[in-house]
Amino acid sequence: MSEIAAKAPVKPALRRLLVSRLVPYLLLQALIVVATVLGLRLLQPSDPDDFALSEFSLREDGVARPVTLPHFTSSRYSLADPPLYTGAFSFRRDDVASGWSVFLPRFSNAVEVAINGVVILDSRRDTNANRPDRNTPQIASIPSSLLREGANEITVRLLVWGPLKGFLDTVYVGPDAALRPAYETRTLMFVTLPVVFSAWQSILAVILAIMWLMRRREPVYGVLAVAMVLGVVQAFAPPPVPPVNTSRLAAVLLASAPIESALVVVFGVLFFGWRWPRYGMLLFAPGLVVFGVGLIAGPPLPRILFLLLGIPTVGLCLLLMACVTAAAVVRRQDAASFTLGCAVTIVLICWVHDMLSVFEIVTNERIFLSRLSYSAMLVAIGAGLTWRFARALNQVDSFADQLVTRVREAEERLKASFAREEERARAAALANERTRLMRDLHDGLGGQLISIVALSERGHEGATITDAARAALKDLRLVIDSMDDIGGDLMLALGSWRERATAQLRPHDIALDWHVAMPQGLPLHPELRPWHVIQIVRILDEAVTNAVKHAEARRIAVTIETVDEGQGPYGVIKVADDGKGFANGSVPVGSGGATDASQTARGLRNMRSRAARCGAMLDLSSDSSGTRVRLQLPQVFPDSDAAVG
Repeated sequence: MSEIAAKAPVKPALRRLLVSRLVPYLLLQALIVVATVLGLRLLQPSDPDDFALSEFSLREDGVARPVTLPHFTSSRYSLADPPLYTGAFSFRRDDVASGWSVFLPRFSNAVEVAINGVVILDSRRDTNANRPDRNTPQIASIPSSLLREGANEITVRLLVWGPLKGFLDTVYVGPDAALRPAYETRTLMFVTLPVVFSAWQSILAVILAIMWLMRRREPVYGVLAVAMVLGVVQAFAPPPVPPVNTSRLAAVLLASAPIESALVVVFGVLFFGWRWPRYGMLLFAPGLVVFGVGLIAGPPLPRILFLLLGIPTVGLCLLLMACVTAAAVVRRQDAASFTLGCAVTIVLICWVHDMLSVFEIVTNERIFLSRLSYSAMLVAIGAGLTWRFARALNQVDSFADQLVTRVREAEERLKASFAREEERARAAALANERTRLMRDLHDGLGGQLISIVALSERGHEGATITDAARAALKDLRLVIDSMDDIGGDLMLALGSWRERATAQLRPHDIALDWHVAMPQGLPLHPELRPWHVIQIVRILDEAVTNAVKHAEARRIAVTIETVDEGQGPYGVIKVADDGKGFANGSVPVGSGGATDASQTARGLRNMRSRAARCGAMLDLSSDSSGTRVRLQLPQVFPDSDAAVG
């Protein structure tokens, strides 16, 4: 119950958030609708009404009747007996110096104009004039020889083909200087501007295609590039003008707007980070039907299907795009969704305006603005994506520069830290070496000197003091030799120890057998330190000393070998004597003194302790045939005292 109570306020909170974001957006779109409608009214070019001709006689299907321009006529698919408009205008011979012209702001699909029975204009020669989406005006100069003082006859033959009704706007006849500015204004707005937008569209399509090739993981660029290419094809493909035969493909491409619209919806979904649903492919079905049937049947079927399927699909895509942008505004609240939503609203209003013209709800207009606004929207979107891509590149460059700077700073800090750590490590190594040296001097040389002092104070004989002094000198040499850099080769230290051991055994007539099993002796150990060496040498010294003092040995054998059991080589040093051995490995056989047992036990403990400190393993066995010491060296010597802890 507590969880339900906790979740209960979530829906009202979401509803308030939705209202707080969606309502202002819808109000903004309402303002854009009002502004667009007013703009369509205010931005329409003004025509010279002083020279307007509106009253005509229309002869159509064998029947003549008076009509007033602008006028809609029935649709047809044959050029036989086209509608013929006949009118009259007055001319004064005084105006011939300025030159007269005939100006037609709007018509569909083509016109043939004659003055006093002589044809002066045939719009079929101008490919731009045969496109309903261009609203192309026409102007033609009237030769002065055709003009008569007073009343003159003008006939306009309206050539209509396709599913849409024919349309003829008000005709203007008068001085060329008065009509030419209106013609140029309309040409700029309805011919030049669409061509410019289409040219920009083609350039942006190439740029977006390159961007998609560079970033395949972002299909939004490729989708918009394909949509723009279709728009460019529609803008520049030559329209079919009867009775000239044209390719079926050209006629079909003119009706590819529903496919372009569906691609724009795909772009919107992908741009805002949503996944395109599988059933969304049905949005391409009307355009594909128009395309396929047009290729099979040819004109005029593509135009009919475009009117029945294509135009509603375009409107549906615009509505879907408006919903997508509204959802993005509620979810993201960013400038991109707001801007795109406003652009879609403008295009949707232009589409509604065109539909009102097609269904003659607006009877005095035939200006189609959807294509122009659609191209403008695509250009704006493409420019925005290009700008975003360029901004992302700038951000990447800036981030790369910052990263290089930070890496350089971190490198400097790391170098300083490494230098400090290296200094600390050097100081610690020196301190450890000083401590080791002091300990070795204290344990070895210090003990020997104390023994010499004690012996001299007790009045012992000189030979005993001499032996103690020699032992102290031997220990001092051992410490000094351990300081030499042997480069990790323990054999060098063992060679020095061999010389000292031979000198030690010579007075006792004990032979030293030295055997190295392999030419290289022991493995190299780069990590070998002087304190490792001194521990090993002291172990060997202890083994030889025990053999001399307690075992009564006549021969000592030292064997050095390298063993490799598959897990890496390691060195082994063996010391064996032929003495009488130790009972149970602790007390010399035949000895009866507790002092000897104590000294022997202490010596063995020292040997094991020294082996443990340098990571070695000591194995000692003894019987009546002698004593055998086996020292197994580690594969890698430890950096610190392994016996600590």
